[in-house]
Amino acid sequence: MNRMLLATLLTILPAGTALADGGHHHGAAPAVPTLKNQVTTRIAVTDETVTLTFGPIDLPSPHEGDLAASLPKHVFQLPEDTYMTGYKSEVFTKDGKPLPQNYLHHILMMDNDKPSVSCDGEPLFFAGAGLEMMEARFPEGYAVKLGKGKHLMSVVAFYHKAPPTKDVMARFTMYTAKKGKPMKEMDVYQVGINIVCYSKFAQRGPDQTDEGIETKPGVSVHSAPLKFNMDGCVKFAYPHGHDELLLITLDNKTTKQTLLRTVPDVGMDGTFLAFQPHQVYRDAQGFSVNTKDEYEMTMVHHHPIHNPNVQHGMGNYLLYMTPGACPSAKAASSVQ
Repeated sequence: MNRMLLATLLTILPAGTALADGGHHHGAAPAVPTLKNQVTTRIAVTDETVTLTFGPIDLPSPHEGDLAASLPKHVFQLPEDTYMTGYKSEVFTKDGKPLPQNYLHHILMMDNDKPSVSCDGEPLFFAGAGLEMMEARFPEGYAVKLGKGKHLMSVVAFYHKAPPTKDVMARFTMYTAKKGKPMKEMDVYQVGINIVCYSKFAQRGPDQTDEGIETKPGVSVHSAPLKFNMDGCVKFAYPHGHDELLLITLDNKTTKQTLLRTVPDVGMDGTFLAFQPHQVYRDAQGFSVNTKDEYEMTMVHHHPIHNPNVQHGMGNYLLYMTPGACPSAKAASSVQ
């Protein structure tokens, strides 16, 4: 039997607090339109989904400058242990008209009662979306546990350069396993070329903002070293990027293996279109990562040389992994 919960969600963080997003970016500037004028966030819980619906709100006129992060933060609890098996996001008007994906800056889902395994001292960022708004479906039998009564938090922001639009809404749907179905639990690990842990934002260089890393005219290649804080077997990798992105990779430099290689669809002008399903890593066998090896992430962008506008890029993954090495005891590469 379906169960419907309608809840007024509580704000627990002060306005302007930055939150890590594994690539969904945000800072402390005040100019972003927020959900401050919404009355409630509706939560619908059924046997197979948990759905959060935000808004409606009216977006203001676009403006110049970096995308800021005056965000609503809302806390809710689930009535029983729930196992998330995937998710999707949507942006639309109150009358149901779909809106372009670039209206969305980010949706973030946090578990305030569970520490992040990738960002020390921060709560777990377990799901979300940027402009890619890609549907995530984990391999059969794998899930992220959302515990009964845990303080889960949603954060939503719309892109400040979206045209003036009335009655804008967003929806985030989490797919869940049927009650009693045995599931293998996964941890969630953020990685990126840009700094993804908000507690380390002060370490960002002069070319890195809340929007990402500045890309120069022509081809830009950015790489960053990576060390994992845990051994794990990656089953699913949710990618995130911006306009003009051409490639994201994750390499094991110690074993000389390319583990992830993601190429998005982009328009002739570089506008991000989509991560197609065949470009999204999803494999029950998985590939191993560990604390001892050296890793590197790389992203490639092309900024048209005739375009004078400053562009910032990101290349990030949310890695869904089971603890410990993969059962095969072999660090299998996803790229043959």
